[in-house]
Amino acid sequence: MTNRYDQISALSLSTIAFTVCFAAWTIFAIIGVQIKQDMGLTDTQFSLLVGTPILTGSLIRLFLGIWADQYGGRPIFMAIMLSSAFFSWCLTYADTYNMMLLVSLGVGIAGGSFVVGIAYLSKWYDKEHQGTALGVYGMGNIGAALTKFIAPFVMVAYGWHMVAKVWALALVVMAVLYWLLTKDEPQIAAQKASKAQPKSMREALQPLKKLQVWRFSLYYFFVFGGFVALALWLPRYYVGVYGMDIKKAGMLAASFSVAGSLFRAVGGYMSDKYGARTVMYWTFSVCVLCCFILSYPATDYVVHGIKEDIAFSFQLGFVPFTLILFVLGFFMSMGKAAIYKHIPVYYPDNVGSVAGIVGLIGGLGGFILPICFGIMNDHLNVWTSCFMLLFAIVAVALVWMHVTVIIMERHLQKSRYLPELHT
Repeated sequence: MTNRYDQISALSLSTIAFTVCFAAWTIFAIIGVQIKQDMGLTDTQFSLLVGTPILTGSLIRLFLGIWADQYGGRPIFMAIMLSSAFFSWCLTYADTYNMMLLVSLGVGIAGGSFVVGIAYLSKWYDKEHQGTALGVYGMGNIGAALTKFIAPFVMVAYGWHMVAKVWALALVVMAVLYWLLTKDEPQIAAQKASKAQPKSMREALQPLKKLQVWRFSLYYFFVFGGFVALALWLPRYYVGVYGMDIKKAGMLAASFSVAGSLFRAVGGYMSDKYGARTVMYWTFSVCVLCCFILSYPATDYVVHGIKEDIAFSFQLGFVPFTLILFVLGFFMSMGKAAIYKHIPVYYPDNVGSVAGIVGLIGGLGGFILPICFGIMNDHLNVWTSCFMLLFAIVAVALVWMHVTVIIMERHLQKSRYLPELHT
């Protein structure tokens, strides 16, 4: 029987550790702005620098998830924190753009922590409480807000090198505490006691043949990839569109990160209570509306009136922009929790591999989308083009989900009706 104290320790320590990892993973959202100025980077170069750690953290998620299933999440989580701490410290020695890109690949290891925590915690909780537990764990996304709240002040006072050093030390301290205060999940402890062989890589990859896994991945590409992309891009957006300094831009951008993180626990609870599918409908419907409004560019209109021309303009001020962004972040957080509520239910024996591929695709969104934002800025010359792209992605996800639900319901009705034909 699972010890309640061990459950709470696993959940609380994993959530704090993930928060620290996520803060390190998104460090370039703040220090990247200063590096851009120092090195004279274009928007495309800046977006590549910001997105490079996201690429690493995404690509390694599948393998980290499988290893967490095979050997336990605890040692894998600690190794992630120590390795990303090493590369965060190495950032202070990178003095060229190419070196910065190379080291940032190592910093990105921190992003792989999410799927390890999912595999680890799902083994501590039953199906009725997994949604809530994983939702609480997902609140660690608030690490992006932590970076935006603290890093600008450290950077202004001591320079961006000090930010990298502080984040590296925080990772080392957290790794030590995590190892000392948590235990191996029950299944891994039993596996070690019986000296049983862990599941092979081939067996772990079997669920990836199912289209459903890739559908979940597209959903996560938007709700998580879009969240990470905006968390990285918004400080630059506020500076460019509203002419703010980096401290104020970081604080306002943090409100989006808070909304996209704290309410993940609410999404997990709602998924347990009302069903993950219902929460996904709420998520995509509201996000379509928000992205449509945010994508409308600042525009001047001239109406040729009877007596004279009537001129007026449309542009979202930073207050309504921030409010709509907060709503967008809130429903993205709900969607993230709902997607990961599905995984332990449908694939209880392969949580690591399925969570890994879903997290990989979602994380790739966090890498690809900022680069797309920068390219669209350079070539389309419209600041709101980033929200136009997000609108297109979420619209496709909503349509695909709805069509799939209709097909599933028809098959269910048919399966119920067919036996009646033979009676």
